[in-house]
Amino acid sequence: MFTGIVQCQAHVVAVKMSEGVQRLVISVNKEYLNHLDLGASIAINGCCLTVVKVEVSNTDVVGQVHFDVIDETLGLTNLGQLQAGHAVNFERSVTIGTELGGHVVSGHIHCTSAVLERIDDEDNCKIHLQLPAKWRDYVLYKGFVCVNGASLTVGEVTPHGFWLHLIPETLAITNIGQVQPGALLNIEVDQQTYTIVQTVQRYMQQNNYN
Repeated sequence: MFTGIVQCQAHVVAVKMSEGVQRLVISVNKEYLNHLDLGASIAINGCCLTVVKVEVSNTDVVGQVHFDVIDETLGLTNLGQLQAGHAVNFERSVTIGTELGGHVVSGHIHCTSAVLERIDDEDNCKIHLQLPAKWRDYVLYKGFVCVNGASLTVGEVTPHGFWLHLIPETLAITNIGQVQPGALLNIEVDQQTYTIVQTVQRYMQQNNYN
């Protein structure tokens, strides 16, 4: 489980495919790797991945973390597009006592969303995202949505998706500040919203409401 509060941007060191499995290697400041064990969960661009190898030396300021990414995950997320040098959003899983500054995030990506438009001004940035029709019922005005691992508030809802309003802090900490029209971002809808909408829709269907 995660909070959607991105801790830092890590960088892709290597991407290697072998028999349908992608070995993803990232580098990150080693302060984020303290007490990191094999099998631990880390959200990379919002996608929960399992640590399969950790490399940290006493002399370097950064360490490397290895993940294996299966074909289903590659097809559902933007991880299949990663190349060496790309920045990714990094968040370790929550522990007892972790401050929940965002919202509860599972790390299970529902879909990707294409950037339709980006508008920058002096104080913030607006990004218009296209959302597959299947998931539009679960993204509500002023509701939560997790975008590339960042817990964000939905701005306006549009017929084809929704707008995000991003402050400079979010742009600086996450890789969302680097995206341009055409980019694909990982989307996880809010689980509480999903459950409520599904329950209401099922009730209405069972009771023949139109």
